[in-house]
Amino acid sequence: MSTRAGIVVTGTEVLTGRVPDRNGPWLAEQLRLLGVDVGHVVVVGDRPQDLHEALVFLTGTGVSLVITSGGLGPTADDLTAQVVGDFQGRPSAVDPALEQRVAAVVDRLMARRGWRADPAAVAAGVRKQARVPEGATVLEPVGTAPGLVVPPAEGRSGPTVLVLPGPPSELQGMWPAAVSATPTRAALAGAAELRQETVRLWGTLEAQLAGTLRDHEHELAGLEITTCLREGELEIVTRFPPSAQAAYDRLVAVLAKAYRDTLFSTGPTLDEVVATGFADRGLTVATAESCTGGLLAARLTERPGSSAWVLGGVTAYANSAKEQLLDVPASVLERHGAVSPEVARALAEGARSRFGADIGVGITGIAGPGGGTPDKPVGTVHVCLAGPDGTEVRALRLPGARALVRERSVTIAMHLLRVALVGGPPA
Repeated sequence: MSTRAGIVVTGTEVLTGRVPDRNGPWLAEQLRLLGVDVGHVVVVGDRPQDLHEALVFLTGTGVSLVITSGGLGPTADDLTAQVVGDFQGRPSAVDPALEQRVAAVVDRLMARRGWRADPAAVAAGVRKQARVPEGATVLEPVGTAPGLVVPPAEGRSGPTVLVLPGPPSELQGMWPAAVSATPTRAALAGAAELRQETVRLWGTLEAQLAGTLRDHEHELAGLEITTCLREGELEIVTRFPPSAQAAYDRLVAVLAKAYRDTLFSTGPTLDEVVATGFADRGLTVATAESCTGGLLAARLTERPGSSAWVLGGVTAYANSAKEQLLDVPASVLERHGAVSPEVARALAEGARSRFGADIGVGITGIAGPGGGTPDKPVGTVHVCLAGPDGTEVRALRLPGARALVRERSVTIAMHLLRVALVGGPPA
């Protein structure tokens, strides 16, 4: 991996967690597709000194390119362009032609949205966004903020710095121009193909996998293998150059033999496997959810084209909704309680019948933090799948806070769908 890059995500709102970082992971994957390895993603607040120190740190790691996101707006805390220019030894000045172009963009935006603002304040903000380090390449705005490609000043060493806006839609829209800019191409001239593949296991412990990898370590030279256990799914991500393809093929063979009872994918995500299963088999699904409040329906409809197999869903929290919307018998609710395998079955069958779907999924449980009893503690969940081949019910005792119980319930439901559609390891 001869070419490496670093990423600096700026913004106190990202640093404090008020806004999740969507730019760092997206940029890392785009760079990987270009054959560039990312060594570090650094998040800093809107403080010039912290950004400067991040640039110093990344320069010391030997990267050929640093990408910053954020800090290009018109307000006083948007100082990325100025800091990067100073760091690269390139003083900044207003580019009059760029100022006119940014002003035209701002005028159109304000007219379209009916905004009113003090003209002097708007002009000052535009002027600030039009300040360009000497010798930098300007990337035309996708929103209102231009991007920049800033190489080190003549006689200086160090990485080229690619300065991109913070809003993900603007950053992603600017990316093609950014990577095709001459200074960026020069910084990435040594990039070579970097492959990445994923194997997914359901119900295998990391410690067990670690032992298998140790036993076969001598066969896997050239592979960078990372593992992540999430909600019962063990994800094995491997990065490698083309020269190590044979080693990767050996890894897949080892995993397929050692974990034939838990390996469910050699690439696609669980959601992709389920979607492909519905599309290939021409089946439809409807959902009836209580404790998960529509999360399963939302997950199933996340993918474009899902209307071909998702007919609809009902969030039936109250018993009256279960009875009236999904035909759950009052006698079943009274005899077994809303959180029971019998009600989960009635929900699944009710959804299937009401929507005319091939498959119905019912979920009912106690997500907490209150509502539990000694017989049915918090985390008690029942999931049922009713389909052409009969019904399948899972009784769960899930640990964790409310959000985790709900998410894990949906994951179990997705695995029940996977098994019904394509087979593989049991849910």
